[in-house]
Order: sequence, then C-alpha cells, then structure tokens
Amino acid sequence: MTETVPMAAPGGARRVWMAVVLGLLTAVAPLSMDMYLPALPALVNDFRTQQSLVQLTLTACLLGMALGQLLGGPVSDARGRRRPLLMGLGVYVLASALCAVTPSIWGLLALRFVQGFSGATGIVIARAIARDHYAGHHLTQFFAMLMLVNGAAPVLAPIVGGQLLRVTSWRGVFVVLAVLGALMWLAVALGLPESLPPQRRLTGGLRKTVGVMGRLAGDRTFMGFVLAQSLVYAGMFAYIGGSPFVLQKLYGVSPQGFSAAFAVNSVGIILASQFAARQASRFGERRVLLGGLSMASAGGVLLLLAVAAHAPLYLVLPPLFFSVASVGMVGTTSTSLALQSKGESAGSASAMIGTCQMILGSLAAPLTGLGGTSTALLMGGVIALCDVGALAVFLGLARSRRADAPGCVHAR
Repeated sequence: MTETVPMAAPGGARRVWMAVVLGLLTAVAPLSMDMYLPALPALVNDFRTQQSLVQLTLTACLLGMALGQLLGGPVSDARGRRRPLLMGLGVYVLASALCAVTPSIWGLLALRFVQGFSGATGIVIARAIARDHYAGHHLTQFFAMLMLVNGAAPVLAPIVGGQLLRVTSWRGVFVVLAVLGALMWLAVALGLPESLPPQRRLTGGLRKTVGVMGRLAGDRTFMGFVLAQSLVYAGMFAYIGGSPFVLQKLYGVSPQGFSAAFAVNSVGIILASQFAARQASRFGERRVLLGGLSMASAGGVLLLLAVAAHAPLYLVLPPLFFSVASVGMVGTTSTSLALQSKGESAGSASAMIGTCQMILGSLAAPLTGLGGTSTALLMGGVIALCDVGALAVFLGLARSRRADAPGCVHAR
C-alpha cells in the first residue's frame, strides 16, 4: 500500500514541461557518457595511453555520479530540491568546460569524477521531484514520460558526438556538454518550482540521514528492486564501455556506423519503457518487471553464445538490442516500485537507487577492456552475468507471493 502524496500533481502543459525538464536532468548520465563514446579510440592516441586507462574515464564519471547521488538525495530531503539542484548544475558546467582543456589523462580522470559528482544532483533530485507529485501507476506512467526525454539522450548523444568529430576533436564534445549544462541550469532556475515544502522536509541532521539510509538498506523488497535494476544497468554500462572497441575495432564499424547502431538500441529503451507503462495498469508493475528481466537474461545469454561462436555482426546485434532495450522495462517499473512507499524519504531512496546503479556500472564498464580489442567475449560475458544475476536477485528478494493487482489505482 502506498502513502498519499499531499502535493497536487501538475496536469496539462505544466506536466509536459516538468517531464521535459526532469527528463533532461536524468539525461545527464547518458549525455556525459555517450556523447564522447565515438572518441574513445582517439583519446588513446591523443594521450598516448592504454585503452583500459581511457575506459577509466567512464569509471571515474560513474563513481562521481554514485557518490554525488548519495549526498544529493538526502540533502534534498532536508533542504528542498531547488537549491542543491542549482548548485550541482553550476559545478557540472564548470567541470565540463575544464575537461575540454585538460592537458593529461590524469587531469581528465579527476575532472570526469567532479563532472559526474556534480551532475548526479540532477539525476537523483529529478526522481525525487517525480515522487513528490505522483505515486502508484501514475508514478510509473510519469517515469515512462521521463524516459521519452531521457531515452532520446542516448539516441542523439553518440550521433551528435560522431558528427562533432567530423568538425572538432573530443575536446569540442565537452564544450557542448558545458553549454547543455548551462541550458539545464536556466530551465531549472526559471521554470521548476520547489516541490518539497519546509513542513515535509526531514529534520535531525546527519544522524537521521544515516538512520534513513540504514532502514532502506535493510528493506529486503526495496533492495530487491534496487539491485535487480542496478545489475541490468551494469550490463548496459558494460555495453557502453565495450561496444566502441568491439564494434569499431573488432567488426570494423565506422564511428558514424557505431553511432547509428547505438541509436537503434537506445530507441529500443524508449519503446520498451512505453510498453511497460501501458502494461503496468493491466498486469501490475511486478509482472511487467519480471518480463523485462526475463528479456534481459535471454538477450544476454544469446549474446554470449553469439560472440563465443565468433558469429557475424548481424547475429550479434539482435540479442544485444534486446538486452539493452530491456533497460526501458526494468528501469521504469523497478524505480516506480522502489519509490512508491518511500514518499517521506524520496531523495534518500532515489540516492540508493542511483548509487547502486553507478557503483555496479563503474565495476562492469572497465572489465570489458581487460581482453583488449581481439575478442568480444568479455563484453558478452559481463552483460550475460549481470542480466541473469538481475533476474535471480528479483526472484530471491522482491518477487511478491501476491502480485500487485492489475488495474489497481494508487493514491497520489
């Protein structure tokens, strides 16, 4: 049973505007990660360094996002949503601009961490704002709306990145990220009101915050949703970290061809999220989530078999598509289920979701580079392990003996 949300949910044009702004905020991660993916091989040459070290720039950004959410979520529960959000976006703009002029790979690693840490405020607070307004199936449907915007980011980011590389270097990509961050800051400052009034904010300081996080970590069902989602996202990060080298180096795909393949997979995420929102009101979020996890597992296993058999590209891309597309179904339903009963601590709960995603993702991404560019087995193996593990975690921790009733209307 979910608790009633006292704040009136916005409707009409205001709801669409809020979905666009929050969707762009949650797109900080794919924008920061995906836009410069086609340039990763170029970084190896420019810095005269190793592939694994260049892939650590992904890991640094992910770790920054993990720790940033762990701080930003609880702070927003205590101080409101707007102030921490504006501060974080301001630092993100500065860090992105400095990434464009850094002279060394070590400087880039440090700045990528700061970029991820500051950008994390947009990711974690956007989910909390959505929970401030919605609950139940309404929350699932709103998260699906966010995915329309958020999902467009990984579609457009590598395409834009690939085209930018025609006229500039990877440094120009970070200039574009700084400009996008500044535009998001303006959108929040001018068009996103505070959603957590003072009377609903948590009090008690650090001790209360630690207690809230401890209770969340001890909630078996909540952590089942969080870990299942995080493992599927870790599989996606393994794909993000490994696919530029596997597709471009091993299969000979051009940067523009890679961007197109990446975009097709990202469209799959959008379509799967919309399908999940429609089916959740009929069959319940848990059943839809189980379907998404099953699709991820099947895609991951078939991908591993394909790369192990040295299959041609046209046999590798379909299972990769289903594995990646499942993120739309899993992310939409599991986030909604995890937050539905956490209205009083939505920022902290959102932080737990995002932190687990980023930590597991930061571990998975560099693993794909350990085997060099001569094999796709590591990428396929990590993706399969994460996807099958996500299904196992859900079945072990979060699958309810009594499924949520189809068509159930939750309070909001």
